[in-house]
Amino acid sequence: MNQITFEIDGDVQAQQRPKFSRFGKGVSVRDPKESKDYKSFVRLVASEHALDELITAPIILHIDVYRKMTKEIMNSKKKYQQVQDGVLRPTTKPDIDNLVKGIKDGLSKVIWHDDSQVIELVARKFYSDKPKAVVTIKWGK
Repeated sequence: MNQITFEIDGDVQAQQRPKFSRFGKGVSVRDPKESKDYKSFVRLVASEHALDELITAPIILHIDVYRKMTKEIMNSKKKYQQVQDGVLRPTTKPDIDNLVKGIKDGLSKVIWHDDSQVIELVARKFYSDKPKAVVTIKWGK
């Protein structure tokens, strides 16, 4: 099985709800600026790991999101140790599916042809001193 793994440094931006605008009899739909900017950043990072051709095979995607630790955790030896042991993990918003959506959208047309190729998705949230996302893409034999 082929595999690519890379990190996207910084806070992962959750996908926000689209903005709708009316013009005449039509409606315009667009991404909020924060979501659009984050997808562009994901595309930039992913392009450094892109293959010569887009992946067209079914994909298994793993995304580990590392959220910044709260002051409460940093000020408690017990909670900090629980984070280190993987026992204490984020259960606050944003939801994991909203965190993953922006990453998946940013990888489309850079690493793979279309999101529909993702046949298996494992997404997890952790705390860390260094916020980031670790992306692993598996495909083929």
